[in-house]
Amino acid sequence: MFGKFFSKESNKTAEKPSVESLNDNDVTLLIKETLSNYISDNFPQGILSVCQNITISEQQEIIVKITMPFVCQGELDLLAKILSDSLAKKVTFDIQLDIKPVRQFSLGNEQPENNQGQVANIIAVASGKGGVGKSTTTVNLAYALMAEGAKVGILDADIYGPSIPTMLGLKNEKPTSTDGKLMTPLNANGLSAMSIGFLVDESDATVWRGPMASSAFNQLLNETSWPELDYLLIDMPPGTGDIQLTLAQKVPVAAAVIVTTPQDIALIDAVKGIAMFDKVKVPVLGIIENMSYHLCENCGHQSHIFGEAGGEHMAQDHETKLLGQLPLDIAIRQDADLGESNVFENSAGEIANHYRKIARNVSAQLFLQCDNASSLTATITTRT
Repeated sequence: MFGKFFSKESNKTAEKPSVESLNDNDVTLLIKETLSNYISDNFPQGILSVCQNITISEQQEIIVKITMPFVCQGELDLLAKILSDSLAKKVTFDIQLDIKPVRQFSLGNEQPENNQGQVANIIAVASGKGGVGKSTTTVNLAYALMAEGAKVGILDADIYGPSIPTMLGLKNEKPTSTDGKLMTPLNANGLSAMSIGFLVDESDATVWRGPMASSAFNQLLNETSWPELDYLLIDMPPGTGDIQLTLAQKVPVAAAVIVTTPQDIALIDAVKGIAMFDKVKVPVLGIIENMSYHLCENCGHQSHIFGEAGGEHMAQDHETKLLGQLPLDIAIRQDADLGESNVFENSAGEIANHYRKIARNVSAQLFLQCDNASSLTATITTRT
């Protein structure tokens, strides 16, 4: 991608001055031209088409301060390396996030005097069936968004089988309250979390009918004193039942993400999830294909145990995005059982990079597809 872009410029090297002869103004113009011409899935019309503010300073190194409406640190870090090589001087992107809500709403717990209850965007992470790794994906996606610079919370809406407390290393923890009305979410390495698992003993079965489960979900969402968040991820129960309908009808969800495996049986149920969100007018940002392949530790061969390219074909058939493909890796399972996350522990590692790329795709597609400020939003002109 980067090489292809810069190869176009290399054909004109004879017409351009050498790097050593560039003055500060030339460097600034070159960087802005690069940002304007750089094209990717998350920047379909160039970086400058979505950035809100940019300043470029040159001292020991070139620092590009830029304000963005979605997370993109990892992608711009790669671009910075290319620019550094091209300019023979270190280039660093200092990204400030200004993530706006794509839907205006209140969770009913706003407390203006202490700036509480400000959740910008709610994203539902759903699956058509259980066993596809939805909760694990939700947790690691939350940590990946944090690694990219966002403020993130997670709500476990799986009333009957809450697994988020275990995956966050918060088993047997209980929420507190400062005012006796709202619960304070628990903190997991900077991630704000709430779950029915914090309120019900692990060994007790939650034997509730649909309306009771929906009511409990509403309480968890609206009676939690959420801090200021860019994204609140909701780990949905599998299927298309009461909780999903309650969420869609009573909560202004910004968008949904579908988790599936490449297996045909999982894909059939995942399609039902897309159909449900379509009926209740919740945009589906795309598909995350989990357990896409197994990477052999000895030879590096990819084995497609559950099928190949199922998520990609599904995304094409339903005109949505394939947000990413995740490997079947024992380290991911072990971390989930131990309440740890490779994304948090090693944010620059190979596994973390998979999740961080997906996090960037989710954040960018939320802005590009749903925000009126998006460069892709159609404009209406009238003739007089």
